Amino acid sequence: MAQPGLPIEALPAWALLNGIAFPHVKVANIEGKGFGVVRDGELKPEVPLMTVPNSLVLNVQTVDEYAKEDKNFKQLLGAVGHHLVLASKTHQAPVGVSNPWTEYIKFLPKTVLVPTLWTEDERLLLRGTSLESAVNAKMTAITAEFDAVREAASSLPIWNDILWPYEDGNSSASLRRWILLDALYRSRVLELPKSGESMVPCIDMINHSTRASAYYDENAKDEVVLLPRPDSSISPGEEVTISYGDAKPAAEMLFSYGFIDPEATVESLVLPLEPFEDDPLAKAKLFAFKDLPKVLVARDKGSSAVSWNSPFAYLMCVNEEDGLDFRVLQDSVGGRQLRVFWREEDVTDRIGDFETLIQNYEISTLIKLRVVTVVQERLQQQLERAQSFADLASLPIGDVDLMRDECRQAASLLRRIETDLLEVVIDDLEKERRMLLADENVVAYLGSMETAESDLVGEEASNEPDDFS
Repeated sequence: MAQPGLPIEALPAWALLNGIAFPHVKVANIEGKGFGVVRDGELKPEVPLMTVPNSLVLNVQTVDEYAKEDKNFKQLLGAVGHHLVLASKTHQAPVGVSNPWTEYIKFLPKTVLVPTLWTEDERLLLRGTSLESAVNAKMTAITAEFDAVREAASSLPIWNDILWPYEDGNSSASLRRWILLDALYRSRVLELPKSGESMVPCIDMINHSTRASAYYDENAKDEVVLLPRPDSSISPGEEVTISYGDAKPAAEMLFSYGFIDPEATVESLVLPLEPFEDDPLAKAKLFAFKDLPKVLVARDKGSSAVSWNSPFAYLMCVNEEDGLDFRVLQDSVGGRQLRVFWREEDVTDRIGDFETLIQNYEISTLIKLRVVTVVQERLQQQLERAQSFADLASLPIGDVDLMRDECRQAASLLRRIETDLLEVVIDDLEKERRMLLADENVVAYLGSMETAESDLVGEEASNEPDDFS
């Protein structure tokens, strides 16, 4: 049975009972956005638009404090870690004491338009975009996390009926709820200046805008306050907005929040990068690099400036002949470490900065040409895939009639943004590649390679028996 919801009209009473003050704003339905916050009354400079007590803020620290009050919850936390920051605190259950979040969760929407909550057919709309693999990986990770938590909690009988109340012979209903909780967390979590990632009731109702009129902060009492921006003016009845991040890619906005901001001033795209299959050092490079290999490309819509960045591409394009070396060294306590050397210098701590490390060597331009070629080919591969799925109407892509318009529109906009960006960056990389090919060091190197190949062909020909026929 689904958890009953509460009408948004009841939110002010809940807020009053729990010490949340918003004297000059109210939560209301915003056309096309769901819930939002609007100005309601006269603003006073010294009075915040909203004030939320620290005791209502939900994060790792408050979960740890809650565990000190409830031995059953402490037992669960010890078994599964902090996976249940939302799940356990927001379930209405006979274990432990009731808390404000058991009621607040009832005001939140029953679904969010993030792709993890799209149907399988709707997720097919993301084919050819950067979210295709990202969403598949996230769904796999959520399912694995759910299974791990359920197994860890299985030895705690008191929690079984609380955490998995929707199971009827299978776990699909509980898994769907777990995915919803993950979506609610990702789409509503705030990065507080002092407390870090936190859930903050009521402030999480505020919508995003690139021209935000307000911002959140923590005051001397550790309360979370919503304040008007000094350079903004909020008219009576006007929506109050905050920024979810000015430089986030369209894919990240859709992945985390369920929408794309068409007014974003920066377009960017992140793609995974695979090492060369025939590189004998590929595994060592991946192990030493530690971060996820990727390519980041961006364009400022105001200036049309294009940029790209891929530290791993530089590591991909250097090898032993250039001066790269991996060594396993033993430390003072008997442990073994993989160390990275460049021209006999230990650069393990600078593994992501080969663009700088190669600058003082005669082969730097040649390596840069290799990197530009690798990045260009990766972007071209992505562009061709995106274009192959551009006309969804002509493709066998599930039951189109059952796909929500919001999902179709979001996927179409994402594909258009990424395709346009890829075309621009690929063109820019081609210009850069041509310039590098004209560099005297590159010309000399390529010329020496052609000479070496010609000599080799000549030697092979001279070793062949004479034909006297």
